[in-house]
Amino acid sequence: MSYDSYIHRAKPGEPGAPILFVFHGTGGDENQFFDFGGCLLPNATIVSPRGDISEHGAARFFRRKAEGVYDCEDLARATNRMSDFVTANRERYQSGPVVGLGFSNGANILASVLIEKPGLFDAAVLMHPLIPYEPEQRPVSSKTRILITAGQRDPICPVELTTQLGDYFRRRDDQVEFEWHSGGHELRPNEIEAAKTFLAPYRG
Repeated sequence: MSYDSYIHRAKPGEPGAPILFVFHGTGGDENQFFDFGGCLLPNATIVSPRGDISEHGAARFFRRKAEGVYDCEDLARATNRMSDFVTANRERYQSGPVVGLGFSNGANILASVLIEKPGLFDAAVLMHPLIPYEPEQRPVSSKTRILITAGQRDPICPVELTTQLGDYFRRRDDQVEFEWHSGGHELRPNEIEAAKTFLAPYRG
């Protein structure tokens, strides 16, 4: 377990402040949401890893076999590696609450960590996530606040699968909110505003 097992950018925050992990989409890198994270939580430690998989030169956090078809073995590998990375950085910076934000592929690795390692994150913003399978339902002792944002005409992340993911988290008593827009896979201003409002309790 190592705090630098991923190429990443980091900005130390105030002692005891939250630590915010931001996860880029396919083809992005550690710079994509780094400054945005700092704007959302100015006092927090910001950590932004770069995906360790290359898909035709585009960075990702895990492999896929086709659009919407995941390599589940590699997803399990990536989920364990990212969980260790998050834990190591939480300990390194002696942070307060652990918060995550991811878009597209970044939202998917974050969602997988939420599913497989419940309690690691206190709050998470999943922007256009896609979990194209039914996760195993398991009891959890700690609840997570989750905001899911999505497009009603997203060709990559169907509305049905997006709502199913929210229902999964609600069944295990996580606190889930949705923010929709009428478009596709692009980020829109109402999602940004929803993320700001959702994360306001952690601004200090």
